[in-house]
Amino acid sequence: MKIARLSSADIHWCEDGDPQGVPVVFANSLGTDLRLWDKVIELMPKQGLRLIRFDKRGHGLSSCPPGPYSMEDLVEDTRELLKVAGVHSCIFVGLSIGGMIGQLLASRQPSLVQGLVLSNTGAKMGEAAMWQERISSIRAGGIDALADAILERWFSGKFRQSDECLAWRHMLTRTPVEGYIGCCEAIAGTDLTASTSKLDLSVIGIGGADDLASPPELVRNTAALVAGSRYVEIAAAGHLPCVEQPHQFAGHLMTFFKEDLHVTKV
Repeated sequence: MKIARLSSADIHWCEDGDPQGVPVVFANSLGTDLRLWDKVIELMPKQGLRLIRFDKRGHGLSSCPPGPYSMEDLVEDTRELLKVAGVHSCIFVGLSIGGMIGQLLASRQPSLVQGLVLSNTGAKMGEAAMWQERISSIRAGGIDALADAILERWFSGKFRQSDECLAWRHMLTRTPVEGYIGCCEAIAGTDLTASTSKLDLSVIGIGGADDLASPPELVRNTAALVAGSRYVEIAAAGHLPCVEQPHQFAGHLMTFFKEDLHVTKV
């Protein structure tokens, strides 16, 4: 296990694949840790790509600084982590809040992000009042009180009947409350429409047909903010298609890497 001791948080991270390969950085959704990407990492080439994952602040094995958090805080954590890892340019794969981090990082540090995968995310995700309602519910009853409703947005009906879904419920409910709320506050205060519209890089949006948290139209419209971007949709998947349909997800990544970013040594 690796810990990067940054200015405002201690961030747990790991890497797989080729240490000399093109860096690919994966950023997780709210209420998950870097294990979100396990199935996809297993399917990626072991040569030519350096696959980096991390737990954002308040999640997984990273520290949980007192809130509130801003999206700028999360982006600064990511920028500092990449500096520690010796990454000067990367392909960024962000899901949900991870996709918001990727959008803002690409805006703030354009030389750092050569390609951007926006999975199940938006330039703006929900209204501030909705997030404040969720925060109030969690403060009153903990994450467990909302877990079933969250899982309905995360996964298709079939997946929710599987034993594996129980493990994701445990991951969600074991997220530190202050870390979860801090990231809710970051999302509530963020609208990236203007800055994302000015991005000049290769972008692919990936949606889940059954996603109730970031519906396909939201993801499609967010990707469309960037000229020349494209969008794909994964059937029989909700908010976390990398979990439900990892082969399709990995396939879309590799197509994007090869055809849009011209990564050849994989």
